[in-house]
Amino acid sequence: MALDPLRDVIARHGLATRKSLGQHFLLDGNLLARIVRVAGPLAGVNVIEVGPGPGGLTRAILDTKAAHITAIEIDPRAIAATSELLAVAGGRLHVVAGDALAIDLRAITDAPRIIIANLPYNAGTAMLVRWLHQAADFQAMVLMFQHEVAERIIAAPGTPHYGRLAVLAALTVDGSIAMSVPAAAFSPPPKVESAVVRLIPHPTQPTPALLTRVGTVTAAAFGQRRKMLRGSLKSLGGANLLNRVGIDPERRAETLTPAEYVRLAEAL
Repeated sequence: MALDPLRDVIARHGLATRKSLGQHFLLDGNLLARIVRVAGPLAGVNVIEVGPGPGGLTRAILDTKAAHITAIEIDPRAIAATSELLAVAGGRLHVVAGDALAIDLRAITDAPRIIIANLPYNAGTAMLVRWLHQAADFQAMVLMFQHEVAERIIAAPGTPHYGRLAVLAALTVDGSIAMSVPAAAFSPPPKVESAVVRLIPHPTQPTPALLTRVGTVTAAAFGQRRKMLRGSLKSLGGANLLNRVGIDPERRAETLTPAEYVRLAEAL
């Protein structure tokens, strides 16, 4: 069964992009296929897609040997557009209406699971933080963000983009920018460039309790990143806490490695 061009699907469902939903659609089939290939072989894998929009990325995933695709969408217009693919999916597609931030992806799909998504700009970081806390339950994540956000995910200590997100990512996944996507590739073009990030969970994960404490420490440290740590961490013990774990109280947040943040979290 031949599929209509994505622009026809968009017109048929009145799927003009909405800024409130952070929507920017990719319509180039070759580019969408490249993004899916970043995930590697998908045979036997259950793929989760968040925010399918008109279904372009969904089509590219269906073209692989993925066992099943679960597409989660909050926009009723996009739900209708993506649901058109049910007729050609051979039972491999399930469209879920709802907010991905309020859905436990582990409860609606079986392992092995991979997330492949062009995330909405206004909620992508919040989704990623949640999934990093659940990293052990995913085989991989292939996610598109604004390029600056992608840089924040993989940033190393001492670099301008290093912060709370980079610490959390470093402790839970092996991350890399797999490809850049120019603004002109989207409809409508956003004001910024984008990037596809490939995240592979570490075999051994920190406990949820430890990640929570790391979050507490990094929130305080990076919340006042211009201060020395003895000042930014004053509410958590300041110099006494730092001296207990052998970290110079006059250092600043961006100089600490993820492992040093773990030491501070363990000492709380």
